[in-house]
Amino acid sequence: VQLQASGGGLVQPGGSLRLSCEASGFTSRNYHIGWFRQAPGKEREGISCMSRRDGSTDYADSVKGRFTISGDNTKNTVYLQMNSLKPEDTAVYYCAARWGFVSSCPRSSPSYDYWGQGTQVTVSS
Repeated sequence: VQLQASGGGLVQPGGSLRLSCEASGFTSRNYHIGWFRQAPGKEREGISCMSRRDGSTDYADSVKGRFTISGDNTKNTVYLQMNSLKPEDTAVYYCAARWGFVSSCPRSSPSYDYWGQGTQVTVSS
């Protein structure tokens, strides 16, 4: 299993970015994708996840209402649309994957077995 994350960059406060996570190596849709972020000096935070089996999602309170996770089955890609970005959203963002046969996806990093490389998101004027 391999994950390729992309889409980070520099954006002004209030702006938007869309991150992508392309997954390869899964032989079915029984897996979960999680998005995590880690700011300097802070612990890694699980901000969103999706069950690829049925599309169920979950969000951390810190991003609920601003970020949206979605999937494109034709491209085996999961997106994280980030709107109304704030300076405190600045972090390295990671996508991760795990085999999962239930709808409920976890947002804890130890639950995930496969990790993509990080992509930097900087929110600054």
